[in-house]
Amino acid sequence: MTLAEPLLKTGEFGPGDSEWLHLLVGDWQLVADLARGDLVLWFPEDFVSVDLSGHAQGGPAPLSGFQGLAHVRPSSAQTVFDRDMVGRPMDPQIGEAALRCWFDQTVQSLEEIQWGGEFLQKVVVYPLVRHGRTIAVLTLHSGDFASRMYGRLDSVFRETARELLSMVSRGAWPEFAAPVGATHGNPRVSDGVIRLDAEGRVTFASPNAVSVYRRLGYSGPLIGAALAEMTRGLLPETDKADEVMPLVLTGRMPWRSELATAKVSITFRSIPLKRQTRRGEERFGALLLCRDVTEIRRRELELMTKDATIREIHHRVKNNLQTVSALLRLQARRMTSTEAREGLEQAMRRVATIAMVHEVLSQGLSQDVDFDELIARQFRLAAEVASPGQSVTTRKEGRFGQLPSELATPLALIINEIVANAVEHGLDGESGTVTLNGRRRELPGEEAELVVTVSDDGVGMGEAPIEESGVSAYRPPQRGEGLGMQIVRTLVASELRGSIRWQPRPGGGTTVTITAQVPGEAGT
Repeated sequence: MTLAEPLLKTGEFGPGDSEWLHLLVGDWQLVADLARGDLVLWFPEDFVSVDLSGHAQGGPAPLSGFQGLAHVRPSSAQTVFDRDMVGRPMDPQIGEAALRCWFDQTVQSLEEIQWGGEFLQKVVVYPLVRHGRTIAVLTLHSGDFASRMYGRLDSVFRETARELLSMVSRGAWPEFAAPVGATHGNPRVSDGVIRLDAEGRVTFASPNAVSVYRRLGYSGPLIGAALAEMTRGLLPETDKADEVMPLVLTGRMPWRSELATAKVSITFRSIPLKRQTRRGEERFGALLLCRDVTEIRRRELELMTKDATIREIHHRVKNNLQTVSALLRLQARRMTSTEAREGLEQAMRRVATIAMVHEVLSQGLSQDVDFDELIARQFRLAAEVASPGQSVTTRKEGRFGQLPSELATPLALIINEIVANAVEHGLDGESGTVTLNGRRRELPGEEAELVVTVSDDGVGMGEAPIEESGVSAYRPPQRGEGLGMQIVRTLVASELRGSIRWQPRPGGGTTVTITAQVPGEAGT
């Protein structure tokens, strides 16, 4: 069951209601951390839709229970539930309060509830109201409330949580204008909390927030400071501040921003706090979260630098291999011996194949290669180079997918050699078709297997199939075998950890089948 499914089934709630619930569940961890309690989202098990006259409001049936839709535990305190509440029924002790909460749209507070007969807890039930309709109820669960002494930090956190939950109950938070999704380095409650008044002056700062500003170089008191103005004064005059920074540091907009100096990087997140008045929702202050992300940004920069260095290495290797290929071509043109010239041309083709893989690696961040795109061009080129004066048709079937570079390079070389062999010896100077097929085969509990076939409709190889793998592939070339086939056998056994099989093709010709283990992919 998805989060929005019960709402959509009733036919009374629109996509905006379900999207708002998704926003809430995506961002309510900070409320749980501030309140130091569990939050559970509930929906009636038996929902009665509005009648045809349109005068009655839909809602839970008189004796309906509630079912948990979502549950979040605090990271700042011990949870009161040892089991996830999603899909579980609400304890009957608070069912009546939840029904009152739904219809009256008022907050219900219950003391010393013994949930499931196991432990005492305090429960506060909030209605979630949008456009005048209750769409769900939210409960806040906290334990050990009777004997605990609250300090200033704890009191501010809990008061802020109550203000946020009041906004949630009215549908005023989260706001659709606020950025969604977690970013790397997004500030949390444990990183630093600052409370601002309506003018953007600091009324409270947690110890971690004070430490953040000490790292920025501010040694004065934070309480009473105009945060936006004071923070701008910490930056060198030549530095340009983020244009949204003043709106974030005054708490006027529910946005995020980042401040970066030569030594420190700080992320900020602002949540305007509002109360309902005769004029509507009025901002009376803001919650500001801050986090020192200096080490995170330094590591990100290191990774970016390493990625750029690796791409540059691949680019230079590709250039060097192309230079070697060009030198081999020049040398081949000076050869008077046909055999020597053909040998240099084959070496040139093999070097160019390796260079092509490095060219692909130099263009992306990943060390994986889109082998279908790479081999499509190389496949046609290999057939054309091996068939001057012949009419050879190439056909590619199946899909190889993304392959790691340590597999892509030897596989490209192997296909290049087999295609050249199929054109030169299989078709034997005649017109024909060479087909390349790639597919993955999942093996339960093992690495995925790649199966590659190259077939031609030429003269054929005889009736007896030949299969080689492992140690048997490391043998001296037999009569009639060239260097290309020796390279193929060796690469299949050593680099692909697979096997190769030559067999007659039905209807004439030869089919070569190669199997290879794909590193890092376990079959299901």
